[in-house]
Parts: sequence; C-alpha cells; structure tokens
Amino acid sequence: MFNKTSKPTPPKPQPVPVPPLETPNVNMNRTKPASSAATGARLSSFGTGLLIEGNITGNGDLHLDGTVRGDVKVGHLIVGESGNIEGKVEAETIEVRGRVVGSITGKQIKLQATAYVEGDITHDQLAIDVGAFFQGRCLQSRRPEPAPSVAASPIATPATADFGTPSLNAYDMNALSDLK
Repeated sequence: MFNKTSKPTPPKPQPVPVPPLETPNVNMNRTKPASSAATGARLSSFGTGLLIEGNITGNGDLHLDGTVRGDVKVGHLIVGESGNIEGKVEAETIEVRGRVVGSITGKQIKLQATAYVEGDITHDQLAIDVGAFFQGRCLQSRRPEPAPSVAASPIATPATADFGTPSLNAYDMNALSDLK
C-alpha cells in the first residue's frame, strides 16, 4: 500500500484571477447641478496620503482626505477628518470635519465637531457643532432684496435734484434748525 520510494506529487498552484482595477471617476465638470446621489454620478475623492500643491477647480462633488496647498473651488465639498486645506475654499455646500486654513465661501457651510478652521467664512447658512474650532469672522452674505414699488411703499421718497441727489424738504429743514 505505501511505498517508501515513491513520493506523492504536490498539486500545481492554480493562478488566481485578479479583477481589473477600477479607475475612479474624477470628472469635476459635470453639467447638471443636481446632487450625485440623484443622478447616480460618483463622488470624486482624494485619499489620506495624497498631497496636492496647486488649485483644484470644477463643478463636481469632492471628498478630500488628503492635503491641498492651494485654492479649492468645486460644486460640493466634504473635508474629511484627515483632510487639510491651506488656501481659499469655495463651493455651494461645504462640510468640514478636518482642517482648513484660509477663507471659506459657500451657501451652506457646516463645521463638524472635529473641524479646525482658521479664516473668514462667508455664508448664507452656517452651522457649527459643539467642539469645532473656529478662528475668524463670520460674514453672512445678503440676498438682493427686491426693489419696493412706488405704489406699495407707504413712505414717499424725497424729491431729487437734477443731479440725482436727494434735496431737503420742509420737514428736513425744520429738523436741521433744531440742531442750532
């Protein structure tokens, strides 16, 4: 049954099929402004070990976990906990979990509890979680108000001179005479 002279032959290793690498979608200039979840488009992301020295621009969505030394202008931006930006940031919506040193401009801005921001923030809506660090000024941008119509305005506007500057009416002159 067993023979000392014959050795069993080991099975030959079979090659394991390797799936092809998937190329990430980095098209930052998509034409539709709808969110990526609704359109099925993918979110572009930069990983933790990546260092970019230069500006990033586009209309797409970006999730940043690496380091950028330059300005970032995209449609929607998420700065991950390991993300670091040293430059100006501009996007429709911005969520900061990591570090930003530079000015931030956007319509909706949220600083998560792990955020570290040094710079001015210009915004329509701003939310800051407890624990977030923020050093700078908050500048709320104003939406242009519609001009009041003459019929809707209960207060008459003062008469203007030929050069477009307001002239003083009798009431204003009386107010000035009280100051003497």
